[in-house]
Amino acid sequence: MVQNSLIKGTLNPIILRLLSERKRLYGYEITQLVKEISDGKIELTFGALYPILHKLEVDGVVKTESEVINNRNRIYYSLTETGKNTAKERVAELEDFVNTLRVLLKPNFGLEYAIAK
Repeated sequence: MVQNSLIKGTLNPIILRLLSERKRLYGYEITQLVKEISDGKIELTFGALYPILHKLEVDGVVKTESEVINNRNRIYYSLTETGKNTAKERVAELEDFVNTLRVLLKPNFGLEYAIAK
């Protein structure tokens, strides 16, 4: 399992990516998708998920829709029009960051950098 400190800054784009692909998800569904897609390496807790979803809703990136299923109220989250653009931007930022990390973590990075200077 990946350390929480490594995951923390990536949750927003991960959630936005899932919502952009699946259109509409509820909280438990998001946690299970993250776990499944990451082969169990990332386990998203409700304590981490819901504050992000609420902030995205306040920012106008996500909208909610309530539906009663099996006598239980289920809140579905989906992207707004603004959210669709935000999702693309955040995912692109994360991809760029991951690519930068790949370069930084290459063997002999320091040597290559010193030679380039």
